[in-house]
Amino acid sequence: MNILISKRLAGLALGLSLSVLLVGCQPPPSGDAAGMRYPMLYLKLQQQEFMAPLPVPVEGVQARQISDTWGAARSEGRRHEGTDIFAKRGTPVRSTTAGIVSRVGTNNLGGKVVWVIGPGLSHHYYAHLEDYAAEIQEGDWIEAGEIIGYVGNSGNAQNTPPHLHYGIYLSGQGAVNPYPYLVQELTDE
Repeated sequence: MNILISKRLAGLALGLSLSVLLVGCQPPPSGDAAGMRYPMLYLKLQQQEFMAPLPVPVEGVQARQISDTWGAARSEGRRHEGTDIFAKRGTPVRSTTAGIVSRVGTNNLGGKVVWVIGPGLSHHYYAHLEDYAAEIQEGDWIEAGEIIGYVGNSGNAQNTPPHLHYGIYLSGQGAVNPYPYLVQELTDE
């Protein structure tokens, strides 16, 4: 009887192991489904409060060097929904928060972009990248300060100096001005 139970348990363990291996072979999820790759971490992010100040995402740029570009007029009646941080082409861009990479791709306005879901399910948007970090993929867990890409002028910024467009979208509020979150440490001193 014990041998029969042991064989059944071994069979269940083998089946579970194969299931885990096969799931690992699937491509990483995209969009908000990225939370399914790390469901416990996604829930943890959901329960955490969005916190400030945030570090400046462009390596070597200090908060006092940033201008508030939020709300500036753009083509076709749009308003700027972010902060532009100018730097030399190829300067590393670092995540401002720990979280799950929900998208690595391109779009017409932002060119090469990376989206990260952070605490409070805040969405952090990094656009106009020259390139992505070599290892970054949708569904990855990253820590604050990890390199996610490099400053460029892709998308609709091809006729501007290289810069990072950084945007924050808070759950239930939509786009919010990132500038106060990046320079808060200056006003707290």
